[in-house]
Amino acid sequence: MRLLLDTHALLRFCEGHASLSDAAKDAIQNQDNERFVSLATAWEVAVKISLGKLQLGIDVEVLFSEVLPANGFSLLPQTLDHYSRLISLPRHRGDPFDRALIAQAQTERLQIVTCDPHFAKYEVPVLW
Repeated sequence: MRLLLDTHALLRFCEGHASLSDAAKDAIQNQDNERFVSLATAWEVAVKISLGKLQLGIDVEVLFSEVLPANGFSLLPQTLDHYSRLISLPRHRGDPFDRALIAQAQTERLQIVTCDPHFAKYEVPVLW
């Protein structure tokens, strides 16, 4: 499987949070799966920290520079193909971070790990 973790799935995994589903946890821990974290997630985390809407138990730079690679995650950059796909997405969801992930997942043929029910409205496979 080729997985793209939504921000909450990534943070729940890294924090060992019990609310991460068993199926999501198993897929994320499976070394045979390709596991990606979007740079849009780094952007979302930075924005939410700066607004005081998110507090992490770990330094954000450590999260993205050390924790992700140590767990076998690859950072997925945003490309012009992703932005082109973003333009044509239906407006089921207004959240720019979610829309960026959906465009990336569709373009790269990735399954999104998320519990957000809005993702199911798009033509993208969801795992939770």
